[in-house]
Amino acid sequence: MERTKIELEYIFRASPTIVYNFLTTPACLVRWFCDSVDINGVTYSFVWDNFAEVATLSEDIEEERVHFEWEDKEEGEFLEFRISTSPITGETILEITDFCDSDEVSDYKKLWESQIRDLRKEMGDA
Repeated sequence: MERTKIELEYIFRASPTIVYNFLTTPACLVRWFCDSVDINGVTYSFVWDNFAEVATLSEDIEEERVHFEWEDKEEGEFLEFRISTSPITGETILEITDFCDSDEVSDYKKLWESQIRDLRKEMGDA
């Protein structure tokens, strides 16, 4: 199956610091992203429904970018969160880059929408 890169963008009223913490801190990640996470150095083991996926944190620029390389995915696939601030509104912009099968793009976007709703609720940004 052909893999497709998807890029999503979300606007938050929360500060870049708060958004960054929810992308990198285990106690925050389990509140919106995964069921559990184990971090050993730069290796993150994310668990969903008793299934683990392992990623290496290959880039971590505080309040700007978090880049994970998946161990068991196609070469060149990654999960990336980019954080910026709108110069006009001052709102925080979260850009997500992820990959999925070409026939699952719509479902994957719905999954991200659901996760972002949970993230907003947990941050008090709903």
